[in-house]
Amino acid sequence: MKKTFELNYDNCDIKIENRWFSGEKLYIDDELQDENLGLSFRGTLNGVLATPTGEKKIKAKLGGIFRIHCKIFVDNKLIFPTEK
Repeated sequence: MKKTFELNYDNCDIKIENRWFSGEKLYIDDELQDENLGLSFRGTLNGVLATPTGEKKIKAKLGGIFRIHCKIFVDNKLIFPTEK
């Protein structure tokens, strides 16, 4: 099973893929930044965004048992999912 989370932040395309048995991957502008291999119920992926305003740290936290949830932070600020 594959679950993908995608968004654009400060002109950077962010994609996070989660596959049950092959692990989790973080792509920024189609470049692999981090990955966790194998089955995981909670994972953290880290990378760097090269934005027009400078480099920023990105962290993605994934978890869940029956449904995968994803939270994405840039410089420790939650950007996904956005609050409504």
